[in-house]
Amino acid sequence: MEKNHLYDYTLRLGDTALILGQRLSEWCGFGPILEQDIALTNIALDQIGQARQFLQYAAELQGGDADEDTLAYHRDAHEFRNILLVEQKNGHWGDTLARQFVFDTYNYFFFERLMKSSDERLASIAQKAMKEISYHAQWSAEWIIRLGDGTQESHDKIQQSINDVWMWTGEMLEADELDEMMKDAGVAPDLAEIKSLWIEKVSEILKIATLEMPEGTGHQRGGKKGLHTEELGYILAEMQYLPKSYPDAKW
Repeated sequence: MEKNHLYDYTLRLGDTALILGQRLSEWCGFGPILEQDIALTNIALDQIGQARQFLQYAAELQGGDADEDTLAYHRDAHEFRNILLVEQKNGHWGDTLARQFVFDTYNYFFFERLMKSSDERLASIAQKAMKEISYHAQWSAEWIIRLGDGTQESHDKIQQSINDVWMWTGEMLEADELDEMMKDAGVAPDLAEIKSLWIEKVSEILKIATLEMPEGTGHQRGGKKGLHTEELGYILAEMQYLPKSYPDAKW
């Protein structure tokens, strides 16, 4: 395994956490009630905290003057390696919860196994994050059950949200060449195993919520290779405005 492969893989993890954190932060002040507004804002902070650790490690692997800030604020969209799911619009409350649920369920199984990575730094990051990731998975699953088994309106809306987000699920569950290389080196989890666990858990929660699980997994891919939807450009325009406008600023 070459150093640049580990850099690319770590970058994927950092970018996915960063972009999801940025997306969720858009809910700050707009949540349906104060308690859930704060809960979602805290989840956003958790994601950004994880992103910082991954991006700092990636910067060290890259060498030179790079740090977590240069990787976050001074790359263009085609240089980001996050999965497409996390850059999709928040939509209404149910849309955000559906996106969060399918991601959190995956993330729980992923980090649970990343803690056993042969790379001590990645294993350490995963171990530190596992408690908050467990909370994320429980929180979003409880909301899916609450809405699915609630009123007819909430049931219909969250079912449609699940249907709409499903097309983006495949990319996080299916391995490409880099995922396989990292798995063979003992660095990365086996996505085939995670996919099986994910399908079982998602099916279980949706059944409790009286919701139907769409068939298969989504077909939309490209984020891991730097091919993104137009949504990422809007996210980066807002997130990177100050650092790019005033690159020499000292805060």
